[in-house]
Amino acid sequence: MATRPSFTHAFEDWIDWLVHVKKSSPHTVEAYERDMRDFLAFLTGHIGGEPELSDLEDLRAADFRAYLAYRRQEGLTATSLRRVLSSIRSFFKRLEREGYLHNPYLKTLKTPKAGTRLPRPLAAEDTKKLLDGPRGKWEPNWVHHRDLAVLTLLYGCGLRIGEALALNYETRPRSDAMTLIGKGNKERMVPVLPAVRQAIDLYLKECPFTFKGSDPLFIGRRGKRLSPRAIQLKMEMLRRKFGLPETATPHALRHSFASHLLAGGSDLRSIQELLGHASLSSTQRYTDLDTEKLLAVYDKAHPKS
Repeated sequence: MATRPSFTHAFEDWIDWLVHVKKSSPHTVEAYERDMRDFLAFLTGHIGGEPELSDLEDLRAADFRAYLAYRRQEGLTATSLRRVLSSIRSFFKRLEREGYLHNPYLKTLKTPKAGTRLPRPLAAEDTKKLLDGPRGKWEPNWVHHRDLAVLTLLYGCGLRIGEALALNYETRPRSDAMTLIGKGNKERMVPVLPAVRQAIDLYLKECPFTFKGSDPLFIGRRGKRLSPRAIQLKMEMLRRKFGLPETATPHALRHSFASHLLAGGSDLRSIQELLGHASLSSTQRYTDLDTEKLLAVYDKAHPKS
């Protein structure tokens, strides 16, 4: 077995591998890093001290199950637990490939089965309230317009939040359609409503920072790429303001996009293409649609068109 590096070095090497070798999205890297830090914090109490790489090798299946049970008690869904386990497995697999440790017990764990809970889209009138929402008391005007631009993009184009926040200035929507690299590095064409472009243009006009080329389109107050948490907090503020349920999340806007198109007369396969899904069910595969058909479906069915 190779000489083990420090835990900090191994952790940083894993993050670097996710970013530069595996080329995971910023959203995935952030989620994986957060999951592993939570796991390590749990282990600190579980084994009575900060874990070293040798401690990870000594973990048994019961230790991993104890952590998953702990997170389940915190309210994590089966889907979130699947991602947590995926994060831990990614870290361990990287260490094993480098010859730093070998733990056979992690592979014996069964992946938590995802539930069949249906998405809960927002009513059209509630969506309009959110997209026209008020500015927070201590919120700079440009931050308010930035957050509304992101929310408008999620609903108007059906984007995942990670896809929206991964956009750069040079790839921002500037016409009636844009090409997007989505989940699994799959490319799809996304129609863009004038309301979406207007929201983004207003944000850029109000923003005190200057942009060029590959700069992140949506940035935080320090000029760095915006974290999904900022948009989640904005949604929390708005749903309290309007008395909406906790299911009114940024991702609910993507579900609302699909639901409202379906209610407007669009067919499932067209929506499937717009969302970038590999399938809408375990038995249905999506079909190729040309750009003209997608734009026609979108313009006819979307409530804001």
